[in-house]
Amino acid sequence: MEFKEIVQKRYATKKFDGKKIPQEKIDELLELIRLAPSAINLQPWKIKVVTDQKTRDELLPATWNQPQITSCSHLLVFCANTDLEELISKIETGMKQAGAPDEIRNYVVGLARDMSGKMSPEQRLAWAQSQVFLALGNALNGAKALGFDSCPMTGFVPQEYSRILSLPKHLVPTALCPVGYAADSPMPKMRFPKEEIVF
Repeated sequence: MEFKEIVQKRYATKKFDGKKIPQEKIDELLELIRLAPSAINLQPWKIKVVTDQKTRDELLPATWNQPQITSCSHLLVFCANTDLEELISKIETGMKQAGAPDEIRNYVVGLARDMSGKMSPEQRLAWAQSQVFLALGNALNGAKALGFDSCPMTGFVPQEYSRILSLPKHLVPTALCPVGYAADSPMPKMRFPKEEIVF
């Protein structure tokens, strides 16, 4: 499909048919997500992939009993990573290994350290969460490009997800993306006209 067709046909699936997506397709999707852009290339996200039914059943009440959670093939839990020091260290190492010139590497790392050093814990979380949604966009359009469906979800209780999935404190559940094969039909796509969003 052309990209225009992908974004036109993608919709927030409300119920999946339970059929499993082949693992190689999931791996392709994760690769598309991995390539998402992020500020200073820090990539402050981690994705917990949940497939077992027992865990998804346990997560259901913490997702306001929305059926996508238990009927999907794979549940992708996008977490904001607030451990910016570790990410900056990884970027510095990666740039060295890639042969980036010292001047560029020092500039990028210095910029990242300056930015993170000025942030409160609340600002770190808000910043990391804003980056998560860039990766989520790749997931939504990537799923449709690969022949299956998805649903972006923020209606859930992050603290319960953290508890049930035993997540470390620096990984904060921010958005959900169940993927699978749709068992519903899309409503007509309604978007505001261009004249209402461009000024």
